[in-house]
Amino acid sequence: MPDPAIIAHGLSKAFEDVEAVRALDLKVGQGEMFGLVGPDGAGKTTTIRLLCGILRPTSGTARVLGYDLGRQVDKIKENIGYLSQKFSLYGDLTVDENIEFFAEIHGVRGFRERREELLEFTRLKPFRRRLAGHLSGGMRQKLALACTLIHTPRLILLDEPTTGVDPVSRRDFWKILSGLLREGITIFMSTPYLDEAERCSSVGLMAEGRLTAVGSPREIKARMKGDVIEVVCADTRRAAKALKAAAGLGEVQVFGDRLHIVVANAARDAARLTAVLSGAGVGPIEWRVIPPSLENVFISLLKPAPLEVDHA
Repeated sequence: MPDPAIIAHGLSKAFEDVEAVRALDLKVGQGEMFGLVGPDGAGKTTTIRLLCGILRPTSGTARVLGYDLGRQVDKIKENIGYLSQKFSLYGDLTVDENIEFFAEIHGVRGFRERREELLEFTRLKPFRRRLAGHLSGGMRQKLALACTLIHTPRLILLDEPTTGVDPVSRRDFWKILSGLLREGITIFMSTPYLDEAERCSSVGLMAEGRLTAVGSPREIKARMKGDVIEVVCADTRRAAKALKAAAGLGEVQVFGDRLHIVVANAARDAARLTAVLSGAGVGPIEWRVIPPSLENVFISLLKPAPLEVDHA
């Protein structure tokens, strides 16, 4: 069995009196896609920058692709690709010229064949002579990924790569990531989108610098205690207020025009739930028992500071 692509023990990072990452224990297998999810300020970016060797840990150890984070940072940087939240493309250079520039930075000789592969892979070939500053947000992200891949890394670390990207471009970006997985490249990414986390082989929930849950999406959803009842009604805000005021009903989660109520036993608690809403003058309502989603589990685990879920 191959060694893990990433293994960390007690990895921590403090900035003066702020502990950004606290005693992180983590293992990511080779060829795996790992998704790191959490609210703003959870420590996701700091974790990625630590694993890239950009930041030095305050304490703890880690090995990335078999190289020691404390002693072999240069080797790690040679073998990984890092796509930051604000990847620095050069707007006055064309698509071709940006890729060439990053090939030179990484010392890639004879890069033209690799560039052709990446342009084909990212479907940027028709735009190769367009200035990067004139590309759409989704196309810029695909170009940034091509620049990240020019030196054929074994592991890529992506910091919220699809944030602010339109849904169509986000779907295209995921098709590209699926292709990379088929090539055996390990992907470690942070994302605010729970539907993206569902596609990962393993997921970690981070809050206040700590990993609070790690496992496959199925394993994490299995941690949900109780049942989830979804309620649809005309006045969601009023319904939520009434349910939160009712003792012993369970946790109320708001999802746009729907409510998810986490109860101990749906067969027992559904009648009381409908009675509470009827007594509050909320009606008519529709309800059903649904399987728990990652959103449900993550919001429960993050109480009392719930995760802000983006359904874009």
